[in-house]
Amino acid sequence: MLPGLHVIGAGGHAKVIVELAYATGRNIAGIYDDQYERHPGVLGYTVTGPIASLPDTSDTHAIIAVGNNRFRQVIDGRFQHVTWATLIHPFSWVSPSARLGPGTVVLAGVVVQAQATLGRHVIANTGCSIDHDCAVGDYVHLAPGSRLAGGVHLGEGSFLGTKASAIPGINVGEWSIVGAGAVVSRSLPANITAVGAPAKVIKERPTGWQND
Repeated sequence: MLPGLHVIGAGGHAKVIVELAYATGRNIAGIYDDQYERHPGVLGYTVTGPIASLPDTSDTHAIIAVGNNRFRQVIDGRFQHVTWATLIHPFSWVSPSARLGPGTVVLAGVVVQAQATLGRHVIANTGCSIDHDCAVGDYVHLAPGSRLAGGVHLGEGSFLGTKASAIPGINVGEWSIVGAGAVVSRSLPANITAVGAPAKVIKERPTGWQND
């Protein structure tokens, strides 16, 4: 029997993760959120308490159910011993040669092709596709319906908006944001926001902006 799963986060994304846990045969052992008074429960489960009350032991199997990339990175760094679960929805397809890091979630309708790699705490959201030889960095969020052609590299903490796409071999720098529906036809630097088809940079940020 699989160990119970502790869920960090009690917002909208947590609802999806709780149902993903059901679909993978996991029971919910607890739900943790620092705004537990604002979010008293998720799909019938009462929030156990603040995030700090999660036991930091290897026997604690947990998943971070927070859509914000920076918050997932921060929470990951707070726990040194937790066993991070990797969840794959049964109605998705992941190549046997692909590699998924701890804490990564693959939601319904996702396709991950040959020798793609996904780092720690990646969100491959509903119906996105990640083609062969893509390298998706830690804490990346691929929004619903986004598309990566072969050999695309997404830097740590980057975000690809709903139905955005990238042509083969493109690089997107760390902590950059690609807007919904954008088409990335040229590589993009770190710490920017890009929108449109083709995607153009509309905002640049200093290194470390996500810490503000």
